[in-house]
Amino acid sequence: MLKRGLLLLTLALAPAQFVRGQAPQAPPDVYTGSFGGGIALTGGNTDTKTFNLTFDLVRDPKTKNVFKTKAAYLRGNQNDVLTLDRTTINIRDEYTLSGRTFVFGQVDYLRDQFKQIIFLWAPIGGLGYKLINTDATKLEARGGPGGIFEKNPGKETSKSGALTAGESFQQKVSSTATITEALATIWKTKDFGDSLTNFSVGLTTSIASKVEVKVEFLDSYKSKPPNALVKKNDTAFVTTFVVKF
Repeated sequence: MLKRGLLLLTLALAPAQFVRGQAPQAPPDVYTGSFGGGIALTGGNTDTKTFNLTFDLVRDPKTKNVFKTKAAYLRGNQNDVLTLDRTTINIRDEYTLSGRTFVFGQVDYLRDQFKQIIFLWAPIGGLGYKLINTDATKLEARGGPGGIFEKNPGKETSKSGALTAGESFQQKVSSTATITEALATIWKTKDFGDSLTNFSVGLTTSIASKVEVKVEFLDSYKSKPPNALVKKNDTAFVTTFVVKF
């Protein structure tokens, strides 16, 4: 009788143990993103101070539609004289058509005091293709038409059609380090000689489960500045501490 009772008890507990062993994993987060910031100070013969703030958010419900937004603010001064003041925002929505092909709609915003751009808005739509799409390597190209609205000091807002083309690349070089690169150009259809190109390349390294350090080189090139006193090219080398959520 004792052996029969132990057998019945074992059979009764077995399904419960099986259910616990097969418990479904928690669903992936729909929203992911990060906040970041960095500051650099020098003193002595030259006093300089620069800082940057970054933010990005991704909504990915693991369907065909992905929403992304990111923003960055750079500011710097030398001997109490402002030398850098730039804000960029990108809002983008992607929809996968099939396989690696997707359509997208996005709005870009730029304010750059030293490029004498009070504002530049560029709503764009187009088509993209993921040339490589693995966990370790991602490479995509995209392009499409849209519009551009630019305001410069002392001038009326200029309006034009626009064409854009760009690519982005990401490579995991280890379990904690990733290289990123991106290049994008927008041309005004009223004057294809007037374009804005943004380039970036960076290395991100994890230092904790939700904390990263990102070192990045940024290059912004405006082929036709508002006047001859404004340089076409602006570069920045920034280090950012990033907290993910």
